[in-house]
Amino acid sequence: MTTIQPPPPPSITPQQMNLLRTVASMAWSDGNLETEEVDLMLGQFSQLFSQDTAQQQALQQELQEYLTQNIPLEELVPKLVTPEEKELVLRLGYEVICASARTPEEPNVNSEEAAAYQRLVQLLDLPPETVKRVEAEAEGELDAQKGLVEVLVIKIEEFIQG
Repeated sequence: MTTIQPPPPPSITPQQMNLLRTVASMAWSDGNLETEEVDLMLGQFSQLFSQDTAQQQALQQELQEYLTQNIPLEELVPKLVTPEEKELVLRLGYEVICASARTPEEPNVNSEEAAAYQRLVQLLDLPPETVKRVEAEAEGELDAQKGLVEVLVIKIEEFIQG
C-alpha cells in the first residue's frame, strides 16, 4: 500500500500562502475549480511573489497543489492583516470569479460565486468606496486582457490567411 506524501512546505511566506488560499476559496465557491481560474491565480501570484521568469514557473508548479485545498473564507480572512492585503484579496477574488463560466450559456459570475464574493466583501470589512475602486480597477484590467486576446486572435488569423 502506498502512502500519500504531503507536499513539501511552500517557498512562500505563511502570509503569502494565506492570500493564495483566500483567493482559491473564491474560485471554489461554485464547487468547481476551472482551468482559467487556476491559470489566473498561478500567474498573478507567481508574478507577485517572484521576480524572474524561471522562479515564477517553478512557483506556479509548486503552488498548483495548494489550490486544490478548499478552505472556508471564514478561516482565512481573519488572518489578513493590512488594508493592502485585503484590497489585493478583493481584487484577485473579483478577477477569479469573473474569469470563467462552466458553459457558454452560463454567466461568467454565477449565483454561488456572487454569494461568495458578497461574503468576502463582508468579511474584509473595507469601506464601500474602496470596494468600488478595486472592482473598477479589476474590470479595467479584465477588459484590457480581453482586448489583448482579441487583437492576438485577429493577428493570428491574418497571418494564417496571409
